[in-house]
Amino acid sequence: DEAPVATDPDPTPVEYTSGSADFSNYVAVGNSLTAGFSDNALFESGQAASFPNMLATQFALAGGGSFNIPFMADDLGGATLGGNPILGNRLILLFTPDGPAPTPKSGTGTTEISTKLSGSFNNMGVPGSKSYELLAPGYGSVTGVGLGTANPYFARFSSGEDATVIGDAVAQAPTFFTLWTGANDILLYATNGGSGTDQTGNLDPSSYERNDITDPNVFAGSLNAILQAMTAGNADGVIANIPDVKDIPFFTTVPHNPVPLDEATATLLNGSYAAYNAGVAGALNFLVSQMAISQEDADEEIAKRTISFTAGSSNAVVIFDEDLTDLTGINPALVSMRQATEDDLMVLTSRTFIGTLANEADPTSINGVAIPLADNWVLTPEEQTAIENAMTAYNATIEALATQYDLGFVDMNAKLTELRETGFPQADGSLVTNVFATGGGFSLDGVHPAPRGYAIVANAFLEVINAKYGSNLPPVDPLNFTGLYID
Repeated sequence: DEAPVATDPDPTPVEYTSGSADFSNYVAVGNSLTAGFSDNALFESGQAASFPNMLATQFALAGGGSFNIPFMADDLGGATLGGNPILGNRLILLFTPDGPAPTPKSGTGTTEISTKLSGSFNNMGVPGSKSYELLAPGYGSVTGVGLGTANPYFARFSSGEDATVIGDAVAQAPTFFTLWTGANDILLYATNGGSGTDQTGNLDPSSYERNDITDPNVFAGSLNAILQAMTAGNADGVIANIPDVKDIPFFTTVPHNPVPLDEATATLLNGSYAAYNAGVAGALNFLVSQMAISQEDADEEIAKRTISFTAGSSNAVVIFDEDLTDLTGINPALVSMRQATEDDLMVLTSRTFIGTLANEADPTSINGVAIPLADNWVLTPEEQTAIENAMTAYNATIEALATQYDLGFVDMNAKLTELRETGFPQADGSLVTNVFATGGGFSLDGVHPAPRGYAIVANAFLEVINAKYGSNLPPVDPLNFTGLYID
C-alpha cells in the first residue's frame, strides 16, 4: 500500500486590524468622485461601486460598521423635480453605422428630487459641489433646486432646508472620514473650455459664476473650516489632492488635428481663407505703421494667425483665441482665429461634431475647419496655465493641512498620472489605463472613473490608511469591478 501523501494544514487566517484608527463610523465627504458618479450620471450600480463603499467593505474586516448610501431610485441616473426632468440618464456605448458612440440610455428615471430620503448617510459625496459649497446653508434645499441655488443630489438626503453638507456629516459623529474635494473648483472651468473666469484675487465666492476657478485663498479657507469641523470630535481621516485635468480622457482623446482632408478640399479651403489671411496681415502691418505694435510682434502674430491646410490628417482645427490682438476695430471680419497646435486640448464633447458638414450640399463646410470652433471647445495653453496655477496652490494647501491636522495624505495627482503614463497591470495580464472607453480606468464621460478605476482609487486610499494608522487592510481587486458597463 502506498503511504498517504502529507498535506499542509490550512494556512492561518489573516487577522485584520484597524491599527490606531476606529472604523466603526466611517463618513465620506466630497463631490461626484466620492458619490460614485460614472458615465455622466449618478445611479445605483455606480453608487455601490463608489470608492468609499469599497473602503467600507474593507473596514468591516477590522471593526467597521454599516455604510449607508443615499441611493438613486434606479440604474438610469435621470431625475425629476415636480415631475419635470432635470437630470439626464447615464451614458451607454451605442454601436451606430458611424461607429461606437456614447449615448444616453433610454427610459425615464424614477428618482424624484422632492421625495426626501430619511435617516443619515455615510456617503456624503455630492456631485457638482465645490469646496465652499460644502459649507453653504441651503445647499440641500428642495425649494432652492428649483431656483438654481441648491444641489439636487444633496436636496434628496439633506437633514433640512438650511442644512450644510459638512453639518450633516459632523452630526453623525464620525470616527473616521475621507475627504476629497476641490476638483470642481477647477474642473468646471476646464471642461467648458475655459469659458469661465479665473477668480484668483476675488475673495467673494458669491460673485462667482458656475464655471469660474475658485480663488486659492477661498479654497484654503473652506478646506480649513471643513477639517476643523470634521476633526472636532477627534476623528481620524485621510484627505486626497486634486489630479491634473491633462490626465483624464476628456482632454486626451480628441487630437488637435482630427479632420483628414484630401488635396482638393484643402485647396478649396485655402482659397476661402485667402482674403482672411491677407486682411490679418494688412491690419497688423497697419498697427505697425501706427507704432501700436512692433514689426517683430506683428510678424509673429501673422504667422500664428495664418490659416493654411494641406492634404492628410495633419490639418489642424481652427479655433477662436481671445489672447490674440483684437483686429475687429479695423475690420469686423477679422475675428481672432488661429489653428490648433499640439499644445491645445480639445474637449471630449467636441468629437460629436468636428468633421461633420454644416451644409450637406457643401463639402467644404466642415465644422472645426471651415466653421471655426468657439473657445469653449478648446483649452488653450493660457487657460491650462490658469488651471495649473490653481491646482498647484490647492494641492499645496491640501498637503499642508493634512500635516497640520495629522491626517493621511493621498497623492491622487501622482496616481492618475501613473494611470495615464504606464497603466496598472492586473493579475489576469490586462492593463488598466486612461484610454477612453477601452482602458477600463475611466467611464464614458471621460472625467469620472469606471468602477475598475474607482477600485484603483480605493487602493490608493487603503495604502495610505495602512501606512498612517498601522492597519493591515487588504487591497481591493480591480478585476472584481467592471471597466465598462455593457448596457
